[in-house]
Amino acid sequence: MPYQTIFVEFYDQIISSINQGTFAKLTLAKTMGDTELKNIYVRLHLLETGEYNFALTLKYKTEEIEHFHSVDEAFTVLSSYIKNPFTTALLFTTEMDLTFKVNKKNAGSLTEQMPTFKNASPVMLEMIEKGIIKL
Repeated sequence: MPYQTIFVEFYDQIISSINQGTFAKLTLAKTMGDTELKNIYVRLHLLETGEYNFALTLKYKTEEIEHFHSVDEAFTVLSSYIKNPFTTALLFTTEMDLTFKVNKKNAGSLTEQMPTFKNASPVMLEMIEKGIIKL
């Protein structure tokens, strides 16, 4: 199956984990070749308005740059990095770890594993506490 379709499913799982209060962390990793950009770390960022967006930290060989994006913008930005240069994205939740991979034939796959984290991210817990996310 084309990786774009699978990435949409993966992103839906990210949003679902936020709505369920289980989101811990999101990382793009495993680059194609030796690239300047090494990882992208995604975390929740709470806004003063009581809403949230995503903070994307782009880790290069020599520096880190942080960008903030709405939920919709983050999908577009993150999907632009798939196969350019990243082949793997990892969603960590308190219920499971979900790995998105794209292979050389442009086929995407999702693999579910036991959770690495026992607790949701601190911002996720704050969002639950403030009633931004209703469980």
